Formats: sequence, structure tokens, C-alpha cells
Amino acid sequence: MKIAFLADPLAGFKTYKDSTFAMMREAARRGHAIYAFEQKNMALEEGIVTAQVQQITLTGDEHDWYKVVSTEEVRLSVFDAIIERKDPPFDMEYVYGTYLLELAEKQGARVFNKPSAIRDNNEKLAIAQFSELTSPTLVTSNEARLRAFHAKHQDVIFKPLDGMGGTGIFRVKADALNLGAIIETLTGNGAQTIMAQRFIADIDKGDKRILVIGGKPVPYCLARIPQGGEVRGNLAAGGKGVAQPLTARDLEIAEKLGPILAARGLMLVGLDVIGDYLTEVNVTSPTCFQEIAQQTGFDVAAMFIDAVEQGVAQSPAHTA
Repeated sequence: MKIAFLADPLAGFKTYKDSTFAMMREAARRGHAIYAFEQKNMALEEGIVTAQVQQITLTGDEHDWYKVVSTEEVRLSVFDAIIERKDPPFDMEYVYGTYLLELAEKQGARVFNKPSAIRDNNEKLAIAQFSELTSPTLVTSNEARLRAFHAKHQDVIFKPLDGMGGTGIFRVKADALNLGAIIETLTGNGAQTIMAQRFIADIDKGDKRILVIGGKPVPYCLARIPQGGEVRGNLAAGGKGVAQPLTARDLEIAEKLGPILAARGLMLVGLDVIGDYLTEVNVTSPTCFQEIAQQTGFDVAAMFIDAVEQGVAQSPAHTA
């Protein structure tokens, strides 16, 4: 197959931990041709979605890890699969990219995750569809409501709706220290909607990333444990990643959401769970493939490429 990865610049990859690299490596191992392009390389002209793409080969060198075989402008529909792996921020440029990919789908491209499904499932707000699985949550830009929520629950996490890697997350305890300043900063003085959630004490055991591929959970999660008095477990914020088997509750959450999200066109999802509660549904570029594989031996990338191959084989564009 010809598989194209829409990703951030390849030169910035940290191959020892990058999940997109793990996908590429497994696809190449199976003999698939690997291509890469960035969102800025896409164009729509005379109704056709194209991109300037690089065909690459992997060298096996950790630092100089790829070589460019060729660069050409092609219709996106020529690929057997396009893997959407651009990191947030989920800004309007990201949204425009999903519109172009959606047009490419109409022209025969197969995109995983489905662009419209990425757009429709905000990584923070998607949990509202499964409120029976979540900690008490408020979404608003109204300062009075945010203050009242804090007064009711006493220990609250405040966060933006468009962040990643733990950026912009604040915890306010019962003393309400800096509550006003935090609300003003995150909401832009009432101009932006944010999320508030009752603090979950089990964060000290880790913010668990549960990967769901093709509707089925990976049997191990990565518990990202906060370090040094930090409230955030995100690896980007210094959290320590510890792979562990799914608990009965983890499995319950994953098995409930997996088929629903897969039916929407979300082949790869990263569920974030703290204690017994669902906190986020990550759909843009979920990570932790390599950490789980290195610590448990379970080959997450192989499970993912299996799903891609199956998805291509079952797609109407492939059988037409």
C-alpha cells in the first residue's frame, strides 16, 4: 500500500518515543510505501485536493532517521491511506485542514481518523456525551458560574478547551487562591469558554492514557504520574509514564466508548482516565505507543497498522 502521513515536520520527531514514527516503522516493515506531508503542503485547485508529498525510507539511524526518495505534487486520492497525525492546537488552520481532507475523501481518499469526526469530537467537550462516566463538570465563560462551581466543589481543575500536553491547566483548592485571576486569564475576561472539573484525588496514581484502536482497547494503558508537586501528569509537563494492565473500570469505559467512536470514523482514540472517571477523548494525534510497547512488549503499532489495512480493505473506495 501507499500510506501518507499528515504530520508535523519530520525533523522534529523524537524517534525513541514518537508514536507516528512507530506507525511508519511498522508500515515500512510490512513493505508499504511511506509518504509524508504537512498541512501547509495541501492545496485545493479547480476542485481537486493535492499535496506536495515526500516519499521517504527509514534508515534505522536514531538521529538521521529518514531519507527523502522523491518529492512530488499529487492528488491525495492516489494514496491507499492517509493518516492524520498533526498535533494541536486545534485552531482554525487545523479546521481548514479537515475541510480539505474531507473534500479529498469525496474524491476517493481514505483518511484515518475521519476529518469530520475529528472536527465533531472536541477532545475536552466530547466527554459531555458520556457524563455518567465523568467527574462533575462545568463548561462556560461566565465568571459567576465558575465561581459558584468552585464554591460547591471546593477543589477544582480549570482548563482551556483547545490545549494539549497539560498547557493552561490550573488547580484551585478550597482557599480559592488566585481564583479570580485564573478565571480572568483562561476566559479572556469572559470572552472564551473553558472547562471546570471537580479535582480527582486519584491523579497521584496517574492520568491514564487508554488507547482504543478500531473500537478495541489496547490491553495496557500508560499511567502518567505527576512529579515534583505538579498537578499535571502529562508527559510533556514532566509526568512519569508507567505502563500497566487495564483495570476492570478502565476496560468498562473503553469497551463502552470504543464501538461508538469507531462507528463515527475514529480509528484511533486516546481516552484519558483518572481513577474511575473519564476526563478527555483524544482524537487528533494520540500518543504513548512506544512507551507501552517498551514496557510491556505489546506492539501497539502493529495493532494500529492491522486496523489501517483492514479499514482500507473494507472501504467502498477500495472495492469500487
